[in-house]
Amino acid sequence: MSYRADLPVSGGKHQLGKAAAYSSSGDATDHFDRLPDSLLLLIFNKIGDVKALGRCCVVSKRFQLLACQVDNVLIKVDCVISDDDSSCISPKGKGVLSNLIKFLLVPLFLKPFQTFTQILASSSSPKKPSSATSAAGSLSEISHHSPTEVLKNFNEIQSLSIVLPGGELGVEDGVLLKWKADFGSTLDSCVILGASSFSSSSSKKLTSRVVPQDDSGESPVPSSDDGGSIPESFFTNGGLKLRVVWTISALIAASARHFLLQQIICQHPTLERLVLTDSDGQGVLCMNKEQMQELRVKPLNVSASSNRTQVPALNMKLWYAPYVELAGGMVLKGATLMAIRPSDHVGKESDGWISMAFEEPFRTAAASLAKRRTYCLEMNSF
Repeated sequence: MSYRADLPVSGGKHQLGKAAAYSSSGDATDHFDRLPDSLLLLIFNKIGDVKALGRCCVVSKRFQLLACQVDNVLIKVDCVISDDDSSCISPKGKGVLSNLIKFLLVPLFLKPFQTFTQILASSSSPKKPSSATSAAGSLSEISHHSPTEVLKNFNEIQSLSIVLPGGELGVEDGVLLKWKADFGSTLDSCVILGASSFSSSSSKKLTSRVVPQDDSGESPVPSSDDGGSIPESFFTNGGLKLRVVWTISALIAASARHFLLQQIICQHPTLERLVLTDSDGQGVLCMNKEQMQELRVKPLNVSASSNRTQVPALNMKLWYAPYVELAGGMVLKGATLMAIRPSDHVGKESDGWISMAFEEPFRTAAASLAKRRTYCLEMNSF
């Protein structure tokens, strides 16, 4: 599989831009010539979307030169093209972790991960563009192309956003799974918020609150809080195993995205901010200027089993609440928050980065969960 960003085909659409340049009196004066380059560049930066910039490139040579100098670019990946249906992912783990992957991860998530692995494999060797010798040609004459190839003529990018067609992880309807990961040359941090059920409640709440669970596994409203302890049923009814699957799946998805970005980061030394997300809002990978510089000078530790960065040994904090009510009447059942750092991470800091990983209302949910009892776990590198 390879993913492609749809770009406009040359011809036709640029006529609208030319027509707009004529005054109402019918003279052929191009009023864009009266605008300074700095103003046009400001406009192009506000546009951002690479497809719209491609259309601008075919208006004139001046537009072509200026559009390729923008520092803010957005690429929306519109389609996935199948190259090979035979590839398969076989993640490795150790001990109990490898057994959980074998019996839980593979049956539930194999097909989505096959798709993303195929995307990565093909995107590393994109198809050659048609005979185009200029930036305008490369942006306008290619209808589908990999993000790496699309960006090759942009040499001033400071902020880059890439949006995938959808999240890699297949979850059932009504299940919530969100993650946010920060990377340098390897994983710096990851926060995962999951819930076995995500729905609307008839009662409206101004703030979030946590309602504990009884021994039957249901979620009634009791008279007192449970102190943040995880009920015994969570360990016996498969709840913990499912959360382990979610955690491993999100980490693999994040490390696969990280691997994909290596070539783009190395080819664009001016980058200061990079975000790779998906249209479902499931996962977000972020990198800042320092993290990208670290990746350029320090080689990636690539997983031997697939096209992704190896996940280092990890320390994890887990918080659980059987029932969380949020503002607007939304309810999370079986809510879990995971805060993940590499085992060799040093330095003490507040836990503000955990709740700040998400937008509202999930930011409030994460902050509420992080106040409960903390459970610590460890995970080997994989």
